Amino acid sequence: MTVNNGYLLGLFGGTYDPTTSAAFTSAITRQRQPTAPWSTQAQATAPAPDALVRGALGGRKFINEDAAPVDVRGASADYAKLFALYRGLETLNALTNRASVKGLGNTDLGLVQKRFASGLAEISAYVGKTELEGLRLVQGTSSSLSKTTAAVPRDSANSVTGPVHEGSLDTPVAAFAGDTRFSITIRVPQGLGSATTTVPIDLADLGATPRTMDAVLTHINGKLEAGGFQTRIGRDQIKAEARTVQVNGKPVTLPAGPDRWALAIRGTSTETVGFAAADRSDAVYVVQGSGTAGVNQLLKFQSDGGTAPAPTGGNVGETQWVDGRLSQEKLPEGLAAVRASAVGPDGSLWLVADVTSGGEHQPIKGVQDVALMKYDTAGRLVATRTLGAASTASGYAIAIDASGNVAVAGSVTGALNTKTTDAGKTGDLATVADSFVTVFNGDGEEQWTQRRGARAEDQATSVAFGPDGVVYIGGRAKSAVPGAASVGGWDGYVQAFKAGEPYPTAGIVSAAVGQSQFGTAGEDGVDAVTVDGSNLYTAGIEDGRAVVRRFTLDSVGIPTLASTRDLGPISGTIEGVSVADGRVILTGTSRDSGLAAGTTTVAHSGGTDIFTAALSADLTAAGSDRLTWYGGAGQDTAADVKVHDGKVWITGIADRPEGAKPEDPTRGFLARINPLTGAVEYERTWSGENDQAKPLTLAVATGGASVLDRLGLPQGEIDQSDSKRLIDATSLRVGDRFYIASADGGRAQAVTIDAKDTLATLARKISIASNGRLKVTVASEGGAVTGKDGETTTTTGGYQRLSITAKDGVTGAVLTSGETGRDALLGLGLSPGFIGQTSGDDVVRTFGLNLPSGLTLNDDTAIKAAGEKIQGALKAIRDAYRALAPETTTSAANGPVPAYLTNQISNYQAALARLTG
Repeated sequence: MTVNNGYLLGLFGGTYDPTTSAAFTSAITRQRQPTAPWSTQAQATAPAPDALVRGALGGRKFINEDAAPVDVRGASADYAKLFALYRGLETLNALTNRASVKGLGNTDLGLVQKRFASGLAEISAYVGKTELEGLRLVQGTSSSLSKTTAAVPRDSANSVTGPVHEGSLDTPVAAFAGDTRFSITIRVPQGLGSATTTVPIDLADLGATPRTMDAVLTHINGKLEAGGFQTRIGRDQIKAEARTVQVNGKPVTLPAGPDRWALAIRGTSTETVGFAAADRSDAVYVVQGSGTAGVNQLLKFQSDGGTAPAPTGGNVGETQWVDGRLSQEKLPEGLAAVRASAVGPDGSLWLVADVTSGGEHQPIKGVQDVALMKYDTAGRLVATRTLGAASTASGYAIAIDASGNVAVAGSVTGALNTKTTDAGKTGDLATVADSFVTVFNGDGEEQWTQRRGARAEDQATSVAFGPDGVVYIGGRAKSAVPGAASVGGWDGYVQAFKAGEPYPTAGIVSAAVGQSQFGTAGEDGVDAVTVDGSNLYTAGIEDGRAVVRRFTLDSVGIPTLASTRDLGPISGTIEGVSVADGRVILTGTSRDSGLAAGTTTVAHSGGTDIFTAALSADLTAAGSDRLTWYGGAGQDTAADVKVHDGKVWITGIADRPEGAKPEDPTRGFLARINPLTGAVEYERTWSGENDQAKPLTLAVATGGASVLDRLGLPQGEIDQSDSKRLIDATSLRVGDRFYIASADGGRAQAVTIDAKDTLATLARKISIASNGRLKVTVASEGGAVTGKDGETTTTTGGYQRLSITAKDGVTGAVLTSGETGRDALLGLGLSPGFIGQTSGDDVVRTFGLNLPSGLTLNDDTAIKAAGEKIQGALKAIRDAYRALAPETTTSAANGPVPAYLTNQISNYQAALARLTG
């Protein structure tokens, strides 16, 4: 068969000129576009929202190109695709509106949520595989620049305290008054090791000189200079700003108050700075919710005893001060709950919190994650580690061993571990919660994680370290945990884990060495665990009764039940179990329900009281057993307890009237009780903002209080660096990934997170995967300016993020999310979509739906967010629809040649050249 070249040339008008071609002119001067799906004409025949919902719930597909009524002959196939996509989004929006209907039953809501998730996945898949001729469509965003919201802190030798002075610099600083003696330690490299020098500071050396900010700093810096050190202590100004408050429903602007001043430690990279004080007392940390807005605060109290000077008033800017309180710090926003805290051997405080956002530096991947937060003794947040759950996780317990290792336990729904060799991968696709335990070292680096799920719901509510690094968790399960048998209903359980290779090396990172499941046919659980030598104790409520169990531990840590003590019916909760001076100490709250444990030293006062029971170590009834009640005539509840030096510290809500409403005044309390005599040895009560104070957790620090507290200075060395590994500084986990493809199509390349990845190594991976189309840099922001001598300015501190642009400023590439449960874009805070030039005559126009794959209808907030995102996606489709061709034809033929037509014409000419030789 031969081809008539004249015929082919005739198709393009002989010698082809794109600007005069009849074919081209016809292509761009169509009379009108096909009917738009949002037009009055299309909406008149479109299914009603209720019909869309019924169709979706009945299993009908969300995308159907065949049902798109393209009513202009020869119109681009792009119109049908956009029409079908628009209808699919309308169905998704109808489901969102149905989920917001008040009174919708749980079964119906569950079905709506399930079909919403299916529809979102179908639409995402359609956008990802659909090719358009006249434009580009991406599920995510379309921009010329993309930055990670996840940020990694830069190393810094600088540190700033909280405010220590308010007002003029000419006035004496109250924090410097009285007996103010401490030491500054400077550690410098020396040979293969280091040498530490102590510089004593005593403000009494100033004599009659007023202790103003500048006078004291001059004195301190003179001591440092005389020692030959470059470190200096300066002042940092905190400018006061006007603020607006509501008065009788109207905004009122208050004038700015006086400026505040903080201390600034300005070190160098070769000098590690620390602080110490000889006179110290024990300290107690209380985390509380304060005010009707639920602001979380960290309070620090000084215990009686010791030699530290007693605080005589609150620090600058603090409110609701109570005698004995050393400091008050606001915790970060985005904390849904703080349930556990503990003090490490270095005096640092660790908190376990549920977070619904990672703040501006550490985005989370799911709806809720668990965060491990480290505070120094001055109440400054120095590190945050997120678990990296893909869906939802909650943290319930924390334990710290003598080496500083930190264990966190709780529950997780959705994927957690991403390595298929992990024994803890059980249930990562389940819709019910599984138990998890994660161990970090003292620097906050994850060592291993175990996820152990029963077939039904279970959760770990307590955790403890045992001998030889064995970690024990206790909790409750609705079915058999691996290696055990179900008793019925909710059961209590304990499991033991032995660490293997540290995360994230290959192979099993830890192994279960033993477990036990127990209880009744009713509702049972374990609320607290503790290990004392070769004994493991659990405490929980079993079918309405307070029960303590003792397990003996063999040489490898396997628990075997040895004895049980039933203390009788309880109408309340169990908060803790510990061993001190050879006695088992059990604490909780209850009404006078018949709870009994030997001799009662202090009687029940009425309502709900806190109880403390001291039992024999083998749990047999003994004449030395004691039961002590603490509280007033109203409702007293314990939020957390700790046993320290044989005494029981308790914090909670004090003596609330029966039938009190949530908005009624609520007071917090802190008390220390002798469990043998019932004597109350220490007691403080306080209010919060708007008369609302709700303590949440408690931790005791031996020797943690000193004169440094009123100076805002931490005890010990200031850590000048933090881990730069992405698996430490962000919510990313090893194996998380995303994909990069050329904007012109082609196979996508995976970018996978490895254990040693930093921002710098990830930048190289992205550049390589994009085949050089993307330019990736590590951008710095924030920080302090130091070394300013007229010639040199060095910025230290602050954060670093990735900044991504098209290398040539035009071509760019498309980023696609990783699989559900291992999407690295979520952990990086990067939006999927196109990065490159988004407009102009010589580029394909790109439209981003900005439709996150993680949208849900789980609650009112999620429903509102989903609705807003869907509306944004619908607008993007409308914009794309209009961009396919001009609305009128008057000047279309004189305009620039669209890029997609130019490309098609080039292909036709190349084919013609091959045919004609």
